[in-house]
Amino acid sequence: MDTKPSDLLGSPTDYFRLDGLTVLVTGASSGLGDRFARLVHAVGATVVIAARRADRLAALAADLPGTLAITADLSQADERERLAAEALARVGAIDVLVNNAGVGGGVAIEDETVEQFRASMELNTTAVWHMSKLCAPAMIAKGGGSIVNVASIMGHVASAPLKEAHYCASKGAVVNLTRELAVQWARKGVRVNALCPGFFLSEMTAGMDTDPGSQKFITTNCPIPRLGHAHELDAALLFLAGSGSTFYTGQSLIVDGGWTAR
Repeated sequence: MDTKPSDLLGSPTDYFRLDGLTVLVTGASSGLGDRFARLVHAVGATVVIAARRADRLAALAADLPGTLAITADLSQADERERLAAEALARVGAIDVLVNNAGVGGGVAIEDETVEQFRASMELNTTAVWHMSKLCAPAMIAKGGGSIVNVASIMGHVASAPLKEAHYCASKGAVVNLTRELAVQWARKGVRVNALCPGFFLSEMTAGMDTDPGSQKFITTNCPIPRLGHAHELDAALLFLAGSGSTFYTGQSLIVDGGWTAR
């Protein structure tokens, strides 16, 4: 859609509203996914949440009236297909897809197994490709949509001294997959961008806020010398999801306290 100056919304805050839109958040049972689901619900979206842990999904859905919870293991292709089919059947087109499900874990490459590498690539990369492929046709038929792939700064830089070859490889793939999907779908109205957090407290980084060695690592190397707070991703996610980013696609929005600027 060609947005002209006369098409500007009445209030700048409207760019951060998602009223009338349906948002699917994967990996919503904890951490950033839980936060993202609560955030988009708070600004008016109808929310679909997906993850493996049914009890946590049910608890989250109970906090967010009108939310549809679908238990699914995003590491399995047939589960991804079932999730997309059920979501589309229940709510119609998905306007915004937040590909958040992921796995990490540090291990030296000498000790890393092929199975570990494959598992990381399957959930962190293949599932992003697959969910995008499954949801985009309905977006295109409706006239457009937004896909937000939650990548990482480790998709742009090495994780050293942390040892995470599988994680860096999978998130780097997501960054370039984002570019490719954005270019393929730009003229069909679907924007695709990557949100790349630095070190934020979540299940994946549990303990870093209290471990002295981890704290020294963060305060020594991060220009803003602390872990990020979950709410510090809110504006970035809403920008990518909503009408404030209609001329923004194929990009990585890095929120990392200056880590990658060093």
